[in-house]
Amino acid sequence: MNFAAQFFYSRYLSERLERLYSPRPAMTDCVENDPFWQSEELRLGPNLPSGYKKGCPGMVNGIPGRRPTLIEPERLKDFGEEELLNGDVRVWEARSSGRPEIQLTEPPKTRRMSEFKSRPRPSTEYLRFEDISAATFKIQSAIQKTPCTYSRLSKQYGMEIYLKKEHLHYTGSVKERGVFYLLTSLTQEQQKKGVIVATDCNFSMAVAHHAVELKIPVFAIMPSSCSVPRLRVYRDYGAMVISYGTAARDSRNHACHLAKDNGYLYLEEDEQEAYLAGLGTVGLEIYEQVPKLDAVVVPASGQFGLLAGTAAAIKHLNPRILVVGVEPEGYPLLLQSLKTGAPCKDMTSRPNSKLYGDLAEHSLGIQTFQLAKKHVDKIITVSEESALVAMLRFQEFERSTVDTEGAMGLAAILAGQLPELRGKRVAVVVSSANMELDLVRQCVERALVLDERISKFTVELGNMPGDMAKLLDFLSREDVRLLDVCHRRHCDKTELFKIQVECVVETRDKTQSVQLRKTLCERYPSLRWLDR
Repeated sequence: MNFAAQFFYSRYLSERLERLYSPRPAMTDCVENDPFWQSEELRLGPNLPSGYKKGCPGMVNGIPGRRPTLIEPERLKDFGEEELLNGDVRVWEARSSGRPEIQLTEPPKTRRMSEFKSRPRPSTEYLRFEDISAATFKIQSAIQKTPCTYSRLSKQYGMEIYLKKEHLHYTGSVKERGVFYLLTSLTQEQQKKGVIVATDCNFSMAVAHHAVELKIPVFAIMPSSCSVPRLRVYRDYGAMVISYGTAARDSRNHACHLAKDNGYLYLEEDEQEAYLAGLGTVGLEIYEQVPKLDAVVVPASGQFGLLAGTAAAIKHLNPRILVVGVEPEGYPLLLQSLKTGAPCKDMTSRPNSKLYGDLAEHSLGIQTFQLAKKHVDKIITVSEESALVAMLRFQEFERSTVDTEGAMGLAAILAGQLPELRGKRVAVVVSSANMELDLVRQCVERALVLDERISKFTVELGNMPGDMAKLLDFLSREDVRLLDVCHRRHCDKTELFKIQVECVVETRDKTQSVQLRKTLCERYPSLRWLDR
């Protein structure tokens, strides 16, 4: 018998004996309908004191009293141990029944570590889209958002051409984006000590300008071969210019020595993540400025960081957009690297240092190569002649002067190497416009010759008065501009009483040049055209 059953049973016997020997009238008006009270006998209340008032159950002399708890004996069966039969108590035998036996399954087979297949973890990308987005937010306070305008050359070449004019930056180069984000990513200690550059290129000019804007000391170590106007540009930006050595290698070695001894940070164009992220902001702006874009043509600039960063941003936003990289024909570094499957270190050919100065001293990094391999759809090369003609088109149709590196994107379209883009909407990145004035003049003159608008010929005329005047009169009637004329009387190859005249003329376009050649050959059989 458990404790609860024993307690209730003892209470029941004491109350029953009390009611049997001293009966009292039942409380009919004050007893609630309790389901435990089933018989009339059980409804008899206890002895009522003298102070009890009818209608106030449980009150004794104004003090609430306790009503005894009466439980029907049948309810004791709920405890499962004893049963009341005719006043006798029958005790049941309590049996403890245990829980059902649990059938254990066979233990799992122990596996060795060698049986598990090793799954390589996914490699994290070197340049993430989040890095480019962060760079866009950071540089917007100092780097202007360049326009991406519709070109008047579109109808001429059968496609919608939009020119992303990155040459409009303060230093004339797109590399300001990467340089500014790189400088702001330096620690305060590095910014306090200063930075040092040692090559005359667009990267160094951007460092000189933005380091001064950010109150960072900057030193430029330049070789003596650097032109005076270029040195003046660095000084105007606020850099401390030091002329050292006769070649670029000497100035770089001296810059590294100064950086090591004085704690300066030596900066050169490479594949740092912050630098590539800053250059990748070009892709975000193009995607925002040109709706329904089909392709982007990007020149291979410097360490190919512009191409890699722009392609990474464009492909993240819309993988269907075609990304085309353009590099010079005389230095196909990226194209050769993609063929071999690894960055090429040694190239037999070198680019023209005057036309492609930023490409002459740089190589292709591993991370940049991997980005280009993953995101760039096509790599093409353009000749030096095509780049010069593209420079001429910029001056004539866009009223802007760019260098050969900035004109390479348009040169690929002018040379007809992208026929699949006809009828498409194409954005062309114009990366830079840093070329000295004397070199620009030479490039324009050479481009006019390549475009067959400046021609040179020699003709034998008689030594009679008026023969020279007839030739000049004929050229004026053909609406041809005479640039230069040379009259030689003493020439070993001419006949006796003959003179040789050499003329340089300029025509409006190629059609007029062809017509002039045809007419001159019919009039002067001895005429001979000279290709420059």
